[in-house]
Amino acid sequence: MALPTKMVSLMLLLLVLSVTLAASNQVHICVENCAQCKRMLGDYFHGQLCAETCVELGGASIPDCQDVDSIRPFLVKADLV
Repeated sequence: MALPTKMVSLMLLLLVLSVTLAASNQVHICVENCAQCKRMLGDYFHGQLCAETCVELGGASIPDCQDVDSIRPFLVKADLV
């Protein structure tokens, strides 16, 4: 393998690794936010579903406990009996 080809291969490998690490970091932040929302909202929040969604979507949509729109899918409706 010629030197320029090795360099291109190495650069490509580094790019793939950095993208993978960035995606992994997003998932971690997403799951941590799910845990924080669960601590804040208790039984009114589906923490497990939130974390599973983080993993499935690769951390693409990070929940914010103070933004109802971002956590709406994970809120438990209270019984109003």
